[in-house]
Amino acid sequence: MAPRDASETRGALGAWLERRFELPAAGTNIRREVVAGLSTFATLSYILFVQPAVLGTTGMDPGGVLFATCVASAAACFLMALWANLPFALAPAMGHNFFFAFMVCGAMGVPWQQALAANLISGTIFLCLTPTRAREAVMEVLPAGLRAGIGAGIGLLIALLGLEWGDLVVSHPATYVQLGDLSSPVARLTLVGLALTLALHARGVAAALLFGMLGTALLGLVAGVIWDLDPALVTFTGLSSDLPRPTAAFALDFAGLFQRPFSEWFVIIALLLFLDLFDTVGCLLALGGQAGLLDRRGRLPRARGALAADAAGTVIGASLGTSTVTTYVESAAGIASGGRTGLVALVVGLCFLAALPLAPLFELLGAGVVIQSDPFPVTRYPVLAPALILIGALMASALGGIDWKDPVDAIPAFLTALIIPMGFSIADGIGWGLVAGSWLALVTRRRVSPLLHLLALLYLLRWLVAY
Repeated sequence: MAPRDASETRGALGAWLERRFELPAAGTNIRREVVAGLSTFATLSYILFVQPAVLGTTGMDPGGVLFATCVASAAACFLMALWANLPFALAPAMGHNFFFAFMVCGAMGVPWQQALAANLISGTIFLCLTPTRAREAVMEVLPAGLRAGIGAGIGLLIALLGLEWGDLVVSHPATYVQLGDLSSPVARLTLVGLALTLALHARGVAAALLFGMLGTALLGLVAGVIWDLDPALVTFTGLSSDLPRPTAAFALDFAGLFQRPFSEWFVIIALLLFLDLFDTVGCLLALGGQAGLLDRRGRLPRARGALAADAAGTVIGASLGTSTVTTYVESAAGIASGGRTGLVALVVGLCFLAALPLAPLFELLGAGVVIQSDPFPVTRYPVLAPALILIGALMASALGGIDWKDPVDAIPAFLTALIIPMGFSIADGIGWGLVAGSWLALVTRRRVSPLLHLLALLYLLRWLVAY
């Protein structure tokens, strides 16, 4: 009777999943949705390696960041499945994590506890905007070209960090930057890993980033054994049964955040909100179009539930100790595999929880190599660097959305995309674009949102006070 009972249980579960996620109406089945979910997770799982390394630069415990990333991403995916029934996965966003770590905590000197508090506030505001039409008004503030410039600029910044982390670009007293020593072990491993990752991507391998990092780590281990490198490029200490602990959970410092000048905390929260809103809406529309889910007016059914799940993911993530959680464009891999319902998101969420026992593997790939350098040691990440370079290239494709024949559209977008990596500041890059866009709109009498002029004025006042 046991096999029969097990079969009946599986049959009942399958029937419930079909009803709950409306699989027949979507023209799909459980097997196809599960395969799509696994494809999506494999494609975006690189964030489990990258996120602890990036947020670890702020002083956060990488294990705590990994715990928050897995649990918050799983929760957001479950909400997407249940509230929107859409095949979209969520996780901490690339670009947002760099803004959190290198701009807010790094350049602005904000402790990570205060940065998490700002992130939770921005997510809460986003959640409150979801049932209203205010989100449409916010989306109309920035012209399409400027939004494209922001995305491309963040991509170029990520690529620059990848080049630096791979020791391919280093500082120079006269020219400020130059090519690194390409004969160094770190640079060589980065170049080989980049060649492997690019080849996998060009061949259409869905999980090119994941397999590229695994291949690079394996090559680093082999090179360390053959040539007895010191320091070792990759060090494997074995798997452990210990799960990562929530060391950063609920460590939010609201009091410290609001003790900072208004011009600081307001800009941080506003930029976190704008980046999340623009990324989410653009990603939902792009994925909805690929899945054939948009209606005749180009709108996504159940978009309100998707936006609510996205915003709730940010609130949960900030509470547990990670940066903005948002919808991932890598969900396109699952859609290409035939995924059409929230069951895909449910499978991805379960995969995030199942990844927790593999924490030592993620720490292995995300570990840095400390190199003795003048005047102080530096840390390089040859396993992660190739993935960052490719991610930057993919994000820079947003430049194609700029109308280069229209100077009012093109120049602010260009300045934004240029200043973000060159000034190493997403916030200042957006400010340059806003000020340039406002000025050109005024002199050409181009009609834009009044809020754009207000934001440009606030940036000018902030710069006058700061400098």
